[in-house]
Amino acid sequence: MSLTAFPTHVTLVDVGPRDGLQNESQPVPAAAKIELVHRLQAAGLRQIEVTSYVSPKWVPQMADNAEVMAGIQRQAGVRYSVLTPNMKGFEGALAAQADEVVIFAAASEAFSQRNINCSIAESIERFRPVAEAARAHGMKVRAAVSCALGCPYQGEVSLDTVEEVVQRLLDIGTQHVGVADTIGVGTAGRVKAVMARALKHVPLAELSGHFHDTYGQALTNIYACLEMGIHTFDASVGGLGGCPYAKGATGNVATEDVVYLLHGQGIQTGIDLDALVDAGAYISGVLGRKPVSRVSNALLAKRQTS
Repeated sequence: MSLTAFPTHVTLVDVGPRDGLQNESQPVPAAAKIELVHRLQAAGLRQIEVTSYVSPKWVPQMADNAEVMAGIQRQAGVRYSVLTPNMKGFEGALAAQADEVVIFAAASEAFSQRNINCSIAESIERFRPVAEAARAHGMKVRAAVSCALGCPYQGEVSLDTVEEVVQRLLDIGTQHVGVADTIGVGTAGRVKAVMARALKHVPLAELSGHFHDTYGQALTNIYACLEMGIHTFDASVGGLGGCPYAKGATGNVATEDVVYLLHGQGIQTGIDLDALVDAGAYISGVLGRKPVSRVSNALLAKRQTS
């Protein structure tokens, strides 16, 4: 397919502050999370997933959600989103004046039962009041379909199930759907098949991809989506976030790597890659390690030698 079929502009949602940091076992100070958000928006990110309003018993890393949201110096034109698993979480999101709430459902019955002890259908119905309340307060509702390309418990996930989950999420008031390869097993052909099913129900502008790099396929899968005209993707600065179902594996695709790919194709992102590398190096330094991003490490090494 010719390059002219590609989108001219791609929107990246940086999920590092929430999805990336929530798996860290060491406590990350609220001040560092706030600084990361500031650095991301300064680099040109216009959609940032900041925190999660979940019980601190389950995700202690996100216990400072209110402090982090209150500490951000907000920029006009930036959308700040938060994960809200229930109405209590939504109340926190509302108090924090979040722009968008994120809900989720698995495309695998085995995953849904193992993680939240209920069926896919039951899990989505639990989100109905959250979606309705968010819409009533003018907040956008974004949903993630996890395990859309494979499940750590049942293995393959059917296209029919993914399509059904997408439809159910739209039925409760979801405005944007993100298809997530939670364990990073997807390959380009399967990704195209899954996205084609989602596009039967979701407008192109409201469909996104969330790819993990466990098997090194994330950039290839993003490229496959670009060929379909899909132009919104989640990514995580510095490659923050592991894959809890594959020991030692990397998790979210690094924002720096995606930006490098997109800019190489002449696709605009509005993101300053050097400033983004600085943001990834900053938070990786807080965590006491190098960024997972290959682009980040290459550019940091290049700076040292020049």
